[in-house]
Amino acid sequence: MDKKQDAGEEQGNLAEGDASRAQQAVHVQYVRNEGGPTLGFSVTSGVGILQQDGLFFKDLNRSGSLEPYEDWRLSAEERARDLASRLSVERIAGLMLYSRHQSIPAASGGWFASTYRGRPYEESGAKPWELTDEQIAFLAKDHLRHILVTTVESPEAAARWNNQVQAFAEGTGLGIPANNSSDPRHGSDASSEFNAGSGGRISMWPETLGLAAAFDPLLVERFGEIAAMEYRALGLTTALSPQIDIATDPRWFRFNGTFGEDSVLSADLARAYVDGFQTSHGERELAGGWGFDSVNAMVKHWPGGGSGEGGRDAHYGCGKYAVYPGDNFDEHLTPFTEGAFKLSGKTGRASAVMPYYTVSVDQDPVYGENVGNSYSSYLIRDLLREKYGYDGVVCTDWLITADETASRDSFLSGKPWGVEGLSVAERHYKLLMAGVDQFGGNNEMEPVLEAYRIGVQEHGEAYMRARFEQSAVRLLRNMFRLGLFENPYLEPEESSRTVGNPAFMQEGYEAQLKSMVLLKNKGGQLPLQRGKTVYIPKRFTPAGKDWFGNPTPERCEYPVNLDIVSRYFTVTENPDEADFGLVFMSSPKSGSGYSQEDADAGGNGYVPLSLQYRPYTAVHARKTSLAGDARPEDALDRSYRDKSVTTHNEADLDAVLETRRRMGGKPVVVSLLLANPAVLGEFEGEVDAILANFGVQDQAVMEMLTGGAEPSGLLPMQMPANMQTVEEQFEDMAHDMECHVDTEGHTYDFAYGMNWSGVIEDERTRKYRRSR
Repeated sequence: MDKKQDAGEEQGNLAEGDASRAQQAVHVQYVRNEGGPTLGFSVTSGVGILQQDGLFFKDLNRSGSLEPYEDWRLSAEERARDLASRLSVERIAGLMLYSRHQSIPAASGGWFASTYRGRPYEESGAKPWELTDEQIAFLAKDHLRHILVTTVESPEAAARWNNQVQAFAEGTGLGIPANNSSDPRHGSDASSEFNAGSGGRISMWPETLGLAAAFDPLLVERFGEIAAMEYRALGLTTALSPQIDIATDPRWFRFNGTFGEDSVLSADLARAYVDGFQTSHGERELAGGWGFDSVNAMVKHWPGGGSGEGGRDAHYGCGKYAVYPGDNFDEHLTPFTEGAFKLSGKTGRASAVMPYYTVSVDQDPVYGENVGNSYSSYLIRDLLREKYGYDGVVCTDWLITADETASRDSFLSGKPWGVEGLSVAERHYKLLMAGVDQFGGNNEMEPVLEAYRIGVQEHGEAYMRARFEQSAVRLLRNMFRLGLFENPYLEPEESSRTVGNPAFMQEGYEAQLKSMVLLKNKGGQLPLQRGKTVYIPKRFTPAGKDWFGNPTPERCEYPVNLDIVSRYFTVTENPDEADFGLVFMSSPKSGSGYSQEDADAGGNGYVPLSLQYRPYTAVHARKTSLAGDARPEDALDRSYRDKSVTTHNEADLDAVLETRRRMGGKPVVVSLLLANPAVLGEFEGEVDAILANFGVQDQAVMEMLTGGAEPSGLLPMQMPANMQTVEEQFEDMAHDMECHVDTEGHTYDFAYGMNWSGVIEDERTRKYRRSR
């Protein structure tokens, strides 16, 4: 192995002084360049300032001379190549790591748990922005520099934590800063799956599917601009978004994180989203559109994860296979090739790509491999790198190199789909040879170093050194572009003023209003007159488990904040006193598509996913599955034909029908939160109006119901007539279902929506609606 060491690099295990150094108070000094960037550095990091040609530069390696990578006058590419050439193999291996989820402060139990000086946060006396034991270890010992941040206590805490991380990183080795990142964190529905960034004040916007419902690329680009400013104020410089898979199977539980099922709309919105996040303007720009307001966009999930067989998801072992019965693989690439890789702005293309967990079955015509997408030399090297010329960072989804350790319906497990027989190090090596740069959810560098040793044995030291430097350049380039080497520090007070400021909040709220879709308005019942009396039934939720598999208790509670409702209506618990009934419901939820009980009883374990509320039996399902696992502990045939499933929230339907009965002919209005398409035929004929949303604040719903705004949203997907059409559609095909037709004769198809005057026909519907 290459024995080259960085100047100033510590040897051996975690140094004794690392913990104390990590918790030192951060004092930042600034040096201003005339016509150049302002430099920020920690006075305790050991970094000095060099002066040359009347300009100032940070002496990041403390050598006393100006190295090319320290020279901000050079291009990001030149600087990245110079620094990569100076790094030890161990340092590059650290760059290739992407941390497991980190909350600020750390939780004391559960998936995100960590400690402070060996104790849980509540017992440690630590401030919320201090570094955890885990963070100090992976920064100092494993040289990790890419950190995934989840919940934060406040913008101030996030800013102070960022400064602690950056000061510690700056004083280590060659002074490489941290590239902190986040999953989407601007959604209004904090309980939504994959909204792990919730927490702390921030502007609230519709979920991604709600942004799509506005059918407005300019709105999405504006969201990206605001979100990027808030991200940078939180110390976040990479967004693990947007999710631009076309959601061609309506049962997929990541549907609401997409821009819907249409490839053209998704491409336009992907382009707008990435342009908004990545582009800096004016004096904030450094070069090529990149600068101090830019956030790297990691688009996901190449080559598209929306075609899981039976609608199952590849976070779970039961959903590892994506199938293409419609031979429609190429359309799934469209949001990448025509959207995220063809930007309107200066940055040109998304700076990073995340492949999905799925095995894209029989889509490798060159090597014939059926392996997880990141492991596929055809999908990554041949298709993404060579055919489409992509030279940005490719980062795996989280935990794909870890062993599968739990049941088929467990989220908290390794996901080495298709390469279960390889060792952890062999998986890293295969990923490197396929063209991957980074390993999501991996805090330890040793498996990467072992992969390097495997490569040296097969190809020689020079080859593997060059391969490592290739990835290092890509990873470092994304840091240099954003000015992180010049100033990674934040002013906590400024962060508090920026994140969630009233102007950003207002724009997010207005976007929420634009995202709602009026599906039905029989007799013009909406808008409702303020001051009327409303009956709202409580919502019953049986005991179950969340998407992590944690148990959730039985609940019976009001599904809306009654204090907000009372600003618009008089609330009564007696339907006889009410002028109308208002029922809040969510799209049906029926699990992961796998039942351990079925497996224990001798079945294959695979059960249907349902989009209807009443118990469903899959009489029209595929007789034999298209894909399966031949290993004895799994099932080659994953068919669930003639099996039944009970929807977890069947009580939502009961609430509608009971409210209709109790109202005795008075109007019934439904506020429907959609995470997926739903079979509405079970209740649509019993209600007068249906207002759909994709995650908005209660106030936005009330404002729309009372005419404070006019609905303008359009469906970004089809709403199926029944479960038979769901079973008979092809998982990889968009727009291939029979759609629900309501009592007013309206078809709930893609790009359908109403305003107060009737069905919307405008420039958006003319551009995007598909002829049938």
